[in-house]
Amino acid sequence: MTWTPNTIDRRRFLRGSGVALALPMFGSLSGQPARAATPKPNPKRLGCFYFPDGVPMPLPEDPAYKDWSWFPHGDGSEFTFTKCMEPLEPIKTELTVLSGFSHPKSRSVHGHNNADQFLTAAATGGGDKEYENTISLDQAYAKHVGDQTRFASLVMSTDGGTGTARGTHTISFDRNGRPIPAEHRPKQIFDRLFVKSDADSARRLALSRSALDEMLQDARRLRQSLSIADRRSLDEYLDSVRQAEIKVEKSKRWLGAPLPSVDGDSLNLELTTDEPREYLQTMFELIYLAFKTDSTRVATYQIGRENGVGRSDHLARAVGFNLAHQLSHETKNPDGWKNFGTYCRFLNEEYGRFISKLKATPEPAGSGSMLDNTLLLFGSASSAFHLSRNYPLILAGGKQMGFKHGKYINHAGMNFQGGPWLGEREPWQDEAKGEDLPLSNLYATMLQRLGVQTDSFADSTGMVEEI
Repeated sequence: MTWTPNTIDRRRFLRGSGVALALPMFGSLSGQPARAATPKPNPKRLGCFYFPDGVPMPLPEDPAYKDWSWFPHGDGSEFTFTKCMEPLEPIKTELTVLSGFSHPKSRSVHGHNNADQFLTAAATGGGDKEYENTISLDQAYAKHVGDQTRFASLVMSTDGGTGTARGTHTISFDRNGRPIPAEHRPKQIFDRLFVKSDADSARRLALSRSALDEMLQDARRLRQSLSIADRRSLDEYLDSVRQAEIKVEKSKRWLGAPLPSVDGDSLNLELTTDEPREYLQTMFELIYLAFKTDSTRVATYQIGRENGVGRSDHLARAVGFNLAHQLSHETKNPDGWKNFGTYCRFLNEEYGRFISKLKATPEPAGSGSMLDNTLLLFGSASSAFHLSRNYPLILAGGKQMGFKHGKYINHAGMNFQGGPWLGEREPWQDEAKGEDLPLSNLYATMLQRLGVQTDSFADSTGMVEEI
């Protein structure tokens, strides 16, 4: 078969009247490789996810420790999840939980100042310290792989934009340390990734007509040239896109809600209980589709902003609470650990759903599953109440990059700080009980396995050999 720009474009897009939809890669359209030609390697993807406010860390003598501690019980391959982490049990062998890692330059800083440096390790500091940031992990990888896809990276957050210094709405920073604005509106993300529209198609979409309706005839023609396996893949993909469109429409009521100014900079979106869960699912679904279509190989999503500011604080309404940040302050109350743990369980449940979907999807035109070729980092830059040490971290995927999972790498051991805040000194003001490892060691290891020729990142001092 002779390839032309048109046939290559037909392989990547379905077309309607003024609309184009990105497609997955299909093995039956990849052409016959030349004899003895080197097979094209699988893509290597990176996704980084941040949640604020730390995690439940009741002390071992607290009755809540057994069920609601975020960190597992045990060590190595012998560990058990608590109720807080229970949703991840079905994919336990696909992930590694880590404790005892943090960024050295931020360990004595209030936890609400830390999202800015989660992927950079920079001394963004607090108080009157001059703000200066550096390149984030995702953008370091985007420099290496970004020119191979339509978009170098996908930057998302629940609150959108850039936020403020030490109150960021994005965890992605360019090579000069400038924040990269994050997109929070699913419809705009969907259109940017998948829809090229003229004025007429924009009008049709505004009238809530599905972009897919304009493309079904082109899809039927394309289907005739595909193998049975690729036809199934096409049908599943179109169904996923359709479901994503439906979820986007359902999310509009929340996303379009006004953000009135009230005392204390708190925000009220007047949400229903189910909308935050649907929104979170939609954001994960958009990343899944972006990866599946090879529209990008790098994505970040800041699930929430620190300090209880912004629409993201209302995600707790998905599990019957009003404000997420408030839960971290109320752990001294009856059922306080359980309430905070229930919210964290909700985040783990939706993140686990995303991981499971990647695991269940064969790599398009490649080997293994999408999860095997996608490295995922999920975590926060604080653990116990406002504590900038012992970050809660989960690394998943990347088995075809050499990562080995099903472990709890417990460097903190029992030398951790926790317990409820009783209104006196906060844990971040106390002397550390143990010495964390530089989180940049993990980042350097991740970059190296992703194919970047480097032995270091930021203030790293070595590699993490256990993974």
